[in-house]
Amino acid sequence: MALSNLSLTIGNGEFVALLGPSGCGKSTALNCLAGLLPLTGGSIFLDDRRIDTLPPERRDFGMVFQNYALFPHLTVRQNIGFGLKIKKVAKSEIERRVTAAINLVQLSLHADKHPSQLSGGQQQRVAIARAIVIEPQVVLMDEPLSNLDAKLRHEMRSEIKRLHRELGLTTVYVTHDQEEALSLADRLVVLHDGKVQQIGTPEDVYMNPVNSFVADFMGYRNLISMDLLAGGSAGNYSLRAPGLELTASNLFSGSAAGKVRVAIRPEDLFIENTSGNSISCTVKSVEYQGKDFAVEVSTAQGITLHLRTPKKLEVGQSTNLTVASDRVLVYPDSDA
Repeated sequence: MALSNLSLTIGNGEFVALLGPSGCGKSTALNCLAGLLPLTGGSIFLDDRRIDTLPPERRDFGMVFQNYALFPHLTVRQNIGFGLKIKKVAKSEIERRVTAAINLVQLSLHADKHPSQLSGGQQQRVAIARAIVIEPQVVLMDEPLSNLDAKLRHEMRSEIKRLHRELGLTTVYVTHDQEEALSLADRLVVLHDGKVQQIGTPEDVYMNPVNSFVADFMGYRNLISMDLLAGGSAGNYSLRAPGLELTASNLFSGSAAGKVRVAIRPEDLFIENTSGNSISCTVKSVEYQGKDFAVEVSTAQGITLHLRTPKKLEVGQSTNLTVASDRVLVYPDSDA
């Protein structure tokens, strides 16, 4: 995937997540940073030093791969110290730094085991320790948790967060998992078709996606084609579709009277609330998901909506939904 006009400055100690669907260019960007792919244009600087002309081993980066890339014939201790050995670091210094890294990732009881004797989460801890033991200026992580089950992913997210907090390492993290990116990163870079769509804090990207692609990717499942009526004013814009009328507080750049795309999060739709836009609908499906229900409803004119609610509804039941005007996001139809 070719990258187009990617311009990004990452602060010292910052945790930045490159986020997007498969094929969006996030791994390409990481591999260009690492020196595993050549640049065809542009440049990369580390502090004031240009590094895109340097081979990977001279860029002072540690890298954590999706598949761990551990040597099966080496022990945990030997795997972690391999990079230091290649750099011809003194044996006593290797022992000191490897022991510190093993303790940091809480693998002291497994130091003399081989990878085949470890769980997936333990293997990933070895890979992380190997990346940080060389004391790099930047750590690059390429989908490091994608091979783990849900429970281990959650545990390793907490572990990566703890390590970043304790070490303060500048980190660039590639993932397609929105929850993972939101929980780990100081800043998100959302990519699509090789282009940056939005850069911002997790809260800003989640609450205020700048276009309908970002909204869709960040979980705004309700994307509706509507007409924006002329004559609206800031804080009070009128929207209309067959059998559905909404008001919105704000318009995103480029929105004008006529066809627009409206995005609403499932979490922003409420049942029979007393304030906000009212939507009459019929329940089409209900899925129990532990803490709440995922519900699909349909208006009389066939517009499908999705919501999350702690209230159990029955298929075929009629209900009214409401959504606050400031949670109705309006984008240009050209975003579609």
